[in-house]
Amino acid sequence: MFNSVTVSAISLKPIKWDKPANADKMEMLFLEAAKDNPQLILTTEGVLEGYVVMDVVQKRRTAEEMLAISESIDGPYIQRFQKLAKQLKICLCFGFAERIDQEIYNSAVFIDPDGQICGKYHKTQLAEGTHSSWPFNRVGKRLRAFNTSVGRVGIVICNDRWNPLIARTLVLDGANLILIPSYGSKSKAQNQAVLARARENGVPIIEANVGMNLVISKGEIVAYKWGNDQITTATIEIPVSTSQQAARLSEQEYLQYQQPEMEKRYQQTVNRFQSGSS
Repeated sequence: MFNSVTVSAISLKPIKWDKPANADKMEMLFLEAAKDNPQLILTTEGVLEGYVVMDVVQKRRTAEEMLAISESIDGPYIQRFQKLAKQLKICLCFGFAERIDQEIYNSAVFIDPDGQICGKYHKTQLAEGTHSSWPFNRVGKRLRAFNTSVGRVGIVICNDRWNPLIARTLVLDGANLILIPSYGSKSKAQNQAVLARARENGVPIIEANVGMNLVISKGEIVAYKWGNDQITTATIEIPVSTSQQAARLSEQEYLQYQQPEMEKRYQQTVNRFQSGSS
């Protein structure tokens, strides 16, 4: 049993350290994507501030500068997109550098069509690693799915996609849809990794990567687009949550197919025997 949901992914390439420009561009692309009437729109990792952490790791900019440009979960830019989600009546999901006190996390937020925050996620696998002396690159410690209007969602950020345990844990927590905001590899290997995560877990995956969008449903790629700032819209099939009721409905659907199919196969068998004996 599945629920059909129309989704859009946006391969938005942000400008580093230019939060106002990135927010304006994101809003413009969300409005454009909304013309396809999706129920959910996803865009990239670190899209608000421009994914600037490596500038700090490599000491081109300071941790204080990153703290200043980061955003709290109740900050004005998050509130701006809560209002937009409510205006559009569409779920919005995007990545940003989240400030919690004096620490910063690579985060993603999910906003429902009423403008409410359903959930958020902190990246748990950092390609560059982290150190206790880095308040600007804290690592997430929780893998939790959350309920939304389109199903129970798990978020995996960029490098997390390489680790099967992360997606598997989210699915074991009830996720029947995985979202991947990314700012990373666009290689064949990354596509294969995302496809593997979908097939291992039997759930659709939407990835919005800088320079590439990828949508997988029922274990197959249903949409793929290369290039920055591209909008990709597709329909995915989200499996319903397991239950006796869902199992019995699926059973009945199969049994309605079973009898005419067996009759058809029987007739094909008879025809083969008759043609063989003539």
